Amino acid sequence: MRDRIIHVHKWSRSQPPTEAELEKLLRDEGLEPYRWENEPGHVYNVHSHDYHKVIYVVSGSITFGFAVEGEPTTLYAGDRLDLPEDIPHNAAVGPDGVVCLEARKQF
Repeated sequence: MRDRIIHVHKWSRSQPPTEAELEKLLRDEGLEPYRWENEPGHVYNVHSHDYHKVIYVVSGSITFGFAVEGEPTTLYAGDRLDLPEDIPHNAAVGPDGVVCLEARKQF
């Protein structure tokens, strides 16, 4: 059975990471990251994916809401979200926009 738990890992170093550092972290896991970005205030309505999504925030911020949890979670530079498939969620981009690296995790 696949893990159905949402994992959020906050960046613990005092300096934010570079995009190259985050890309290397994903590639070291055997993942193929791609980059995307959104303007401030962009909203994603509730949806889900048919794959396990891994996201690192490169810059800016994005807040995810999950129907299975009571409180939304805001991610900033270096923070990582592991989102199992078929988990309903929404998202709202912060006031500075957001740049992310994303990959699909295969099991």
